[in-house]
Amino acid sequence: MTTHANSSKVRWILASLSLSMLLSSLGTSIANVGLPTLTHAFNASFQQVQWVVIAYLLAITTLIVSVGRLGDLMGRKRLLLAGIALFSIASMLCAAAPTLHMLIAARALQGLGAAIMMALTMAFVSETVSKEKTGSAMGLLGTMSAVGTALGPSLGGILIASLHWRSIFFINVPLGIASFLLAQRYLPPDQQASNKASNKASPRFDHTGTLLLALSLAAYALAMTLGRGHFGAINLALLLAAMLGAALFIVVETKVASPLIRPAMFRDITLSTSLGMNILVATVMMATLVVGPFYLSRALALSDAMVGLVMSTGPVISACSGVIAGRIVDRLGAQATVIAGLVAMTAGAFALALLPALLGIAGYIIAISILTPGYQLFQAANNTAVMQDIQTSQRGLVSGMLNLSRNLGLITGATLMGAVFARASASSDIRIAAPEAIATGMQMTFIVAGVMLVIALLIAGMGRLLSMRTENSVS
Repeated sequence: MTTHANSSKVRWILASLSLSMLLSSLGTSIANVGLPTLTHAFNASFQQVQWVVIAYLLAITTLIVSVGRLGDLMGRKRLLLAGIALFSIASMLCAAAPTLHMLIAARALQGLGAAIMMALTMAFVSETVSKEKTGSAMGLLGTMSAVGTALGPSLGGILIASLHWRSIFFINVPLGIASFLLAQRYLPPDQQASNKASNKASPRFDHTGTLLLALSLAAYALAMTLGRGHFGAINLALLLAAMLGAALFIVVETKVASPLIRPAMFRDITLSTSLGMNILVATVMMATLVVGPFYLSRALALSDAMVGLVMSTGPVISACSGVIAGRIVDRLGAQATVIAGLVAMTAGAFALALLPALLGIAGYIIAISILTPGYQLFQAANNTAVMQDIQTSQRGLVSGMLNLSRNLGLITGATLMGAVFARASASSDIRIAAPEAIATGMQMTFIVAGVMLVIALLIAGMGRLLSMRTENSVS
């Protein structure tokens, strides 16, 4: 049985986990602002320097489930410390990279470290925080993720303007050292050591399943990101390879003694519905990042500075509402808060389809102010619903699966919602489309987003009914 630490130690544990979450999200957002500078620094095209971002996201997406499971087997604290160290060392390599290829390789290593940090921070919450406070802890992690996302562009811009592009990577080093020292000092020791004395055989790591899953996810991620919105023959071939790899993965997992993911896990209604909703919600949230800048700059004719200011509204609200969302989860319960969050998000998505056309910038900000707190409510409640009752031996794996579903939604959203926007705008080149066409594309994109959230609400409702029927049949 898991024993929870005293309140003073819990605060330091949460500080350590929060810093790890901040670092991994900062690593994503801070690099984006440096891409134009990197094109000049390395005399490269935008398509080439874009791999500085893609390599990081690709490493996280392909490996996050595997490293979560590895933490369950070898010890979560040990692996988290290794991940923080790897992230910090890779950050130094990024800062010192003499060529673009070296920078991209270092970013892939940094992504591996971030995958470990993302997968294991949520796993530690259930191990160190009482069940009654799980929602608040999940809300805090959501806040730190939002802070990292919001802080990245502004901090990166200041560092590049005042120092050098290398400073946007070097800034992670002192933060990484602080995170490592906090984790080393305050995180509870691994419990696997006590199991070594028993005669029970330890479960083995599923190397074949891990490789198949990583290759399948890599193929899918590349299919969704290559071509910058143009889905050609290479994208189709990669998508087919991903489907074939996924099918082989399922076959392998039913035959090996210690599978990476047991197919029977998806019979758990809470887990399967949570993963499905997570993908849909992340897809919708990506639409705000993909479509928002075009609408604000082209349809509303805002300057670059104003676009950045308005776009910062969402992350700032998200950072302010995360902890509050977690407390609401603790008070109302995870399932009820999931539905409340999805209702708010649905209202926000349809508001984005209607209000900006009526009220301009004010309409956009009002709609985002409805959508974003709903997202934080959903995230805190969804993560809590899955993680609070999960077996100790599965926490790293399930945390990795939650993070993976979110990443898959973000990757899918970038392509799918971008395609909806382009199609609805009826323009072969969105950069030169008329303001009226951009406005039409905006409306249609968020009508589709609203429909997707209605589907997520139906999934939540069906999951709740099935859970109640299961509980009644057991009793």
